[in-house]
This record gives sequence, C-alpha cells and structure tokens, in this order.
Amino acid sequence: MKKLLATFCAGMALCFLASCAEPQGEVKSYNQGINIIPTPQSLVQQDGFFRLNSHTAITAVSPEAKTIAEFFAAKMRTSTGLDIQVAEKGNILLSLDSSLDVPNDEGYSLEVSKDAVKVVAKTTQGLFYGMQSFLQLLPAEIESPSKVNGIAWQAPAVSIKDAPRFGYRGIMLDPCRHFMPVENVKKYIDVLSLFKINRIHWHLTDDQGWRIEIKKYPKLTEIGSKRIDGEGTEYGGYYTQEEIKDVVKYAADHFITVVPELELPGHEMAAIAAYPNLSCKGEPGTPRIIWGVEDIVMCPGKEDMFTFLQDVIDEMVPLFPSEYFHIGGDECPKTSWKNCPLCQKRIKAEGLKADGKHSAEEKLQSYVIQRMEKYLETKGKKIIGWDEILEGGLAPSATVMSWRGEEGGIAAALMDHTVIMTPGGNGMYLDAYQGDPKIEPVTIGGYTLLEKTYSYNPIPDTLAAMGKSDYILGVQGNTWSEYMYDEAKRDYMIFPRILAVAEIGWTNLDRKDYKDFERRIENAYVRLDGHAINYHIPLPEQPNGSCNFVAFTDKASLEFKTTRPIKMVYTLDGSEPTPASTAYTAPIEISKTTTLKIASVLPSGKMSPIRTIQVEKQSLAPAKEVAQTTPGLNMEVTDGMYLNVKELEAAKKETKKSVIKDLKEIRSVVETSESMRGVNQYAAVATGYVNIPEDGVYFISSDLEEVWIDGKLLVNNGGEVKRFSRHDNSVALAKGLHEIKAVFLGHIIGGWPSNWNDGSIKLRKSDAAEFTAITPEMLCH
Repeated sequence: MKKLLATFCAGMALCFLASCAEPQGEVKSYNQGINIIPTPQSLVQQDGFFRLNSHTAITAVSPEAKTIAEFFAAKMRTSTGLDIQVAEKGNILLSLDSSLDVPNDEGYSLEVSKDAVKVVAKTTQGLFYGMQSFLQLLPAEIESPSKVNGIAWQAPAVSIKDAPRFGYRGIMLDPCRHFMPVENVKKYIDVLSLFKINRIHWHLTDDQGWRIEIKKYPKLTEIGSKRIDGEGTEYGGYYTQEEIKDVVKYAADHFITVVPELELPGHEMAAIAAYPNLSCKGEPGTPRIIWGVEDIVMCPGKEDMFTFLQDVIDEMVPLFPSEYFHIGGDECPKTSWKNCPLCQKRIKAEGLKADGKHSAEEKLQSYVIQRMEKYLETKGKKIIGWDEILEGGLAPSATVMSWRGEEGGIAAALMDHTVIMTPGGNGMYLDAYQGDPKIEPVTIGGYTLLEKTYSYNPIPDTLAAMGKSDYILGVQGNTWSEYMYDEAKRDYMIFPRILAVAEIGWTNLDRKDYKDFERRIENAYVRLDGHAINYHIPLPEQPNGSCNFVAFTDKASLEFKTTRPIKMVYTLDGSEPTPASTAYTAPIEISKTTTLKIASVLPSGKMSPIRTIQVEKQSLAPAKEVAQTTPGLNMEVTDGMYLNVKELEAAKKETKKSVIKDLKEIRSVVETSESMRGVNQYAAVATGYVNIPEDGVYFISSDLEEVWIDGKLLVNNGGEVKRFSRHDNSVALAKGLHEIKAVFLGHIIGGWPSNWNDGSIKLRKSDAAEFTAITPEMLCH
C-alpha cells in the first residue's frame, strides 16, 4: 500500500511539474471560436486542439520557407515564453508546392490537427498568410511584445483552403498634412500584414508639405517640408532616401508593396514654395497652412515644370520597386491656366480644343498626365491616378483610383482600364466620423460606421452585369490626415475600420458576415493591444446629440446608446468607473445635481475614454424686462488676429462699432477666400438679447469662440479647432428676453480658419430632436 501510494504521489508530482512547466491556462471569452480576419474562403472545423508546448518546432522544407518559419518562431517565442525553434523535425510544417490547387499566388492551405500543423502554398507570400491565419487561431495574446502567463496556447483543429478575392488590398497613408515617423510606418506594416493588407499607397507630396528627399532639389525639404501653422509654430518632417529604402524593404519583408504618390499638377504648393517658377506667375509663397484645395498649381505652359517632374521621378523610381506609380491628378483648379499666356500657348500648340464634355484646360491636364505616363513607361512603371484623370481623356495604360463615388471607376472599366475602388461615400474614407461628432475628436466630417465600411462591395452591379468585374483590381481605405494631429489620433481613426477593408479585399461575398465580424474584432482588439494601437472603442452617446452638461428642472432621464453592441458601465458618486461598475441597462433617472461617469467596456476589460457628465438641477433663469428694444445686436470689432480671448482683452485696441441683424454677420466683416492669403483678421463681440420662445431646458451649440447667456459662459471653444462644436452646453431658461454675448475670433487653429464657419448659435429644446439656428427675429438690443 505504501509502495502504491508512493508511486501515485510520484506520478502526481510529475503531473504537477509538467503543469507548472506548460500551464494550460484559461480561455478568455474573446479567444473562443474562430477569429480569423479576413475570413478564409473555405474553413471546416475539426475536433480537438493543437497545443503549443516546449516540444513545438517549425520545419521548413526550403530556404525560402525557412525565412518565414524563423519569423514566426521568433514571434511565438516572445509571447509564449516557449522555446519554439526551427528544426528538421517539427510538428509545424511549412512547404511550397507550385501545383497547389489555389487560384492565385497568395493562396494557401492550412491543416491543423491535434498533432500537427501543415501550411502549404505556391509562394512564400502564401506561406506567410497561412501562418498569419494559424496565429489568429491561437489566443490573441500571441501578438504580445512580452511573455504572457496563464494563457491556453491552443488552436482549434481546422482545414482551410484560402486565397484573396482581390489582388490589391490597400491603405493610403498621408504624412503630408501631419507627418508620420518611420517607426510608426513600420508599426503599421507589422499590423496591416496580420490582416493580409498588401499595399501601402504613400502620399508623399501635397500643398501642406513635401515629405521625400530629392537630392537634385534640396529646397524641397529645406523649404517645402516646413510650414508655419496658424498658431505660429513650425511644423515639418520628411523622409531621407535611406529611410525610404528602409521602409520599402521592411514592407517587402512583410509582403506589402509600397506605391508612392507624386501629386501633379495640382496639390503642389509646397514644391512651388521651394521653387516658385513652377507656377504660372512665379510669385514667392509658402506651403499651405490650411486644409482645402490650393488654387496655385504647377504651370504646364513651362517646359521647366516637366523637367522638374522628370528629375523627381528619376530619383523616386529606384526607391520603389512597385510596378505602379501614383501621379495624383485630382483637385487641380485651372483658373491660373486660363489666365496664363504660356498655358494658352501650350493649349494652342498641342491642338487642345474644348468639346461638349471638357474644357481646353481640362484637356491640358490630360496632356500633362499622358506625358508623365509616357515618361514613367520608360522607367518600367504603370500609372495610377485619381478619377479626375478621366477629364479630358484618359492616358492609355492608366489605372483609375475611383474616390468621388463609383462613377469614375465604372467609366474607366467600360473603357477597359483597370480600377481600384476607394469611394469616400461608400465607407472607404477612414477620416470620417465613426460616432457622435459632439463627443468624438474633430475630423473632416462625414459619418462612416464600421458596418458601412464592411458592407461595401468593390464590384458595382453595373460592371458585374456587363462582365467587366475583372477590371476591378481591388479596394483601398484612405486616411487623409488633416485632422490626425498625432499618431494616437491616426490610430483612432484607422482602426478597426481598416480591418473591414481587409475583409472586403480578401473574402468572397458569400463568406462575409458582419455580425460575426463584430464578434471577431473583439479578439482583434487584443492583438492590436500587442502593437500599442490606440483603436476606436464606441463611446456611450446620448440621442439627439451628446452633451457633457445636462441641466434639468424636475428630474432628468439620461439615455445612452453605442454605435454597435457593447457593454456600458457607470458611476454616480464621482468615482472612476471600472469594468465591474454598474452596467447600463436602461435610462438613468436623476433627481438631484450629480456627476455621472460612463464608459464602454470590451470583453478584454479595456475601456473607452470615460465621459464625465455634469447633471445639474436648475430653476428657470428669469427673462429680462426691457422697456424698448431694437432689432439686431451691437457689435464691436477689433482688428488683428487673436488666438484666445485673453489676447483680445489685453490688446486694448480701438474698436469699430456697428449693429448686425444676423449672427452670421459676425464672421463676415472681412471678405475671405479659399486660400486665406492676405486676409486681415479681426475679432468681434456681439451683445444684446435673445428671445427664448418658451420655458424649458435648452441645449446650445456653436463654433464661435464663446457664447454667453445671462452672464454665464455656456459655450467655450478656446484653443479648439473651430469646426463641429464639441462643447455644447445646456441651461434652463424662462420664456422671454435673455442677455446674449457672442465672441468671434478670426484665426487659424489646427488648419481650419474660423472664418469658414457660419457664425451661428443653435438651440435645441430638451424634448426636441434637432438643433435650429437663432434667427434674426429672435435678436434685439
């Protein structure tokens, strides 16, 4: 009996040691099920799991496969702590087979059983994608940059045969408006390759900054890469040619091709600032400091312009092995060409005549595009251009990038030209809002939820019906960076919507399932955590416009929603909510002044930013008794640019007084332009009374600097970009006249001129669905 007991104890000890050495760990909720993004074309789940342990090794049957094996072995060692090596006899086998039955070179087969993993592909790129799918079968913590304990490192047994729907699956990165450091570009390469994105379209030149070193033209980086923003600070940055080479190689090692873009003939103010003679008038200038479209463009009447572009191309082409070279071609105002003798001479010399569809100047743009196409052909490159290159006639071998909708892409395909679909209105512009603009960080506008992006089909029904589907090369998500002021904001706008783009580009329509995608991104979020990506988590939103100050007179009922299903938690005692705080399940009833803090929570426990909402019980502010009134508001105007109210108050300048009938007049004292060049800025303060139509609680919204009612500062946009008010407020007001003060400061903050707003102040009664602007009839003094 003692011997038997000793044997039993020894056996238990061995089991204990084994379990200590290779703990099974827990299976987190977000790691359950199949979580591969993009969804494979064919997947059959089998019984059991393949488990990583200290005996796991990867075998590669060729030198090319060994490179892939070493990449993934190193990655798996880092997060698991297991000594996973590349060895002659391993239970993860990578092999190349040129006869594999997959439709293209990116395809692969993946067999996972309890005992082994086998990845077979025609190419190393296929092996890479097969292994990425295997890693996505493993817990999301496999992407951790350090060892993670307590995880069950197991992958469900499956049989997968997979290949992409489209050959081009891309993202456009814009470092011109806001520069993207090399380390961040590489971080994106790491992450994008996880989800089988295979193109980065690198937008390297624009009005606001020239971002690539050209040795023959040093002023492009000395002058063109820097701008003095409206706040008075210098902003700049560029990539050396050595950095470009490094990024391109790093991308190639992750099977991503970098497609460069050299904008022409418009969007080149940064180059013109460096070399003014490139424009029609040749006048000195600076890189554009505001967003929008610059009307100073290159001059195709000058042969020097073509020499410059060819010289730049000569230096760029060796840096980018891509078969494609993007030449822009969009948003090129042609006013200067109409008034330029040299441009008109070129038009006449080339026989460019207006017809029923296109002006002579549009034909001149087509001449520029076709001439550059021919030059790039001598370098072995094919051109891509935005869909404006259709205007005036399409270059013979051009690929059209359709961004203004699908029409340009359809037109190009009908002319037997290849197309990359990237229409903003169909969810491919990842710089649009993805939640309530009242509480989301400012962006360019629009509203593109994850579901909208995911639902896009790059092949229009028109082309499918006509048998022209093959002309669609693929799809791209664009990330224009005007409002991506830092890398955290760039992450926030791009992720997770780029994962939807990845699935659009890879997965056949009959395999797509948005609800399952919503489930799978919970796993993907944890993978993104491993790469320090600041992805968007839907915020708790209030119907009819969110607001962080809610006034009430009797009781308040605060209702919240999110843009997709997600748990919300809150506190009412001023403490910070945690994942374990009270879950929101129904409107929150409040009868006394309270601080509500609320956030969304992912299954991983990660939380959205916490919203702090002051809920204040108020009495109706009484109306003023005014014996006699006159329509309109008194306004005082002070010349000069002021970035904040304190600067205005300290100025002590002479003011000009007048009466305005409409609040919109407060921002139109000085005429402005699209360029904002030479605009003499000013500040204006309008005072008087506003007639509130009935008793109630009112929400107030405005893009003005400040809005005061009854001596109380209600809207304060100080230091903010003056676009899409994110500082709404509420107040209880009795019917009748209330003092009002509106403050306008003419300035440029964050690239947006406050002059471009309409000067309005909008009200929404608490029981109304929409804001309406204060009308002239409501104003008096």
